[in-house]
Amino acid sequence: MSGRFNVNETTIPGVYLLERQPRADERGWLERMFCTTDLAELLGSRGIVQVNRTLTRSKATVRGMHYQVAPYEETKIVCCTRGAVYDVIIDLRRDSPTFTQWFAVELTSENRKMVYIPAGFAHGFQTLEDATEVFYQISEFFAPEYGRGVRWDDPAFSIGWPEQPPFISDRDKSYPDYIRMGSVGHEFRQS
Repeated sequence: MSGRFNVNETTIPGVYLLERQPRADERGWLERMFCTTDLAELLGSRGIVQVNRTLTRSKATVRGMHYQVAPYEETKIVCCTRGAVYDVIIDLRRDSPTFTQWFAVELTSENRKMVYIPAGFAHGFQTLEDATEVFYQISEFFAPEYGRGVRWDDPAFSIGWPEQPPFISDRDKSYPDYIRMGSVGHEFRQS
């Protein structure tokens, strides 16, 4: 893949780490956050229709694990623009060889890494610093009635979070155990 991103495979098929390649001179630097041409191979016919940014005030806060189901499944490109996060995804594609496995990467404003998350994954993160900002590029509009989640501490996944979280929203705490959910809420297309 050409362009201003180094694209690296991860342990989960279809998930990639993208490293931005800034152009620097004596004034500072400029880096590309998105380019349809550079990312055409990954995105295929999916375009980016929404861009979000979050601010999380306190270190060790967990946000997640969220996803949307068909017909509003989301592909995301996520990076950290201030501070640092432990970014986690869970493969919920039923026909995938890595079904229910998770992958995590530290995203910081300094390391310039982004994670490409295809449809069919739950996504969340834990902040590693106070006042952390995360930047999302998303292929579908937010559709709350198609929003779903799995619990951040569900034993079905045993995610190795770096810290015990001090704050988790009531919504994120309320998701049932994944095993009890069965097929409810997991209306994904086959990968």
